[in-house]
Amino acid sequence: MALKLTRRSFVAGIPLLLAACQSQQKSTVQAGLNPLSDGTPDYASAYAPIRDGGFSLPGIKYQNFDPKYLRQTVFYPSKYPAGTIVVDPKKKFLYLIEPGGRAIRYGIGVGRAGFAWNGEAVIRFKREWPKWFPPDEMIERDPSLAKYKDGQAGGPGNPIGARGLYLWQGNKDTLYRIHSTNQPSSIGTNASSGCIRMWHQDIIDLYDRVELGTKVIVLG
Repeated sequence: MALKLTRRSFVAGIPLLLAACQSQQKSTVQAGLNPLSDGTPDYASAYAPIRDGGFSLPGIKYQNFDPKYLRQTVFYPSKYPAGTIVVDPKKKFLYLIEPGGRAIRYGIGVGRAGFAWNGEAVIRFKREWPKWFPPDEMIERDPSLAKYKDGQAGGPGNPIGARGLYLWQGNKDTLYRIHSTNQPSSIGTNASSGCIRMWHQDIIDLYDRVELGTKVIVLG
């Protein structure tokens, strides 16, 4: 039997439609994204080329990726308080817990080191365009990296990228890092090296949201 849409039922439904639209736009804005006229995120602007720290960063060809890896607000009930970071290396997601059972979700790429450690830590240091120090074992595999033993200066060619979040347990450096990457195609994949990597535009957004001492949970 066909449903008859009366003027009264149509009018009654308008507040619900408006509420849903407003909720979508609010979630979009909370994720640091500008909403388009239909309420969907303006990813073209979010992932456009930018200037940061005196460097030019290329845009992200976000259309080439599974949409689930794009920055977005999602329903994510958690026992952890708002402001906590939860990293899921297996699913390639990083969540920043928000109030009300929601979270801002970012796509990540995970290198071998990203699977080597899990547990709880805190952000002890935050760095903009940090130096990169190749591990000794990496230098052994590739002696040409010995020139960076005292650190490679920050810049677009640096594997740590535009931002670095350094995770510690007490007075011990876990050697686990959340950082950006100069290999954008590695997001959503198991990368060859590194810990947790993000697009430059996303790590800059996350970096500006979190404080020193932020708790980070890395799932096993």
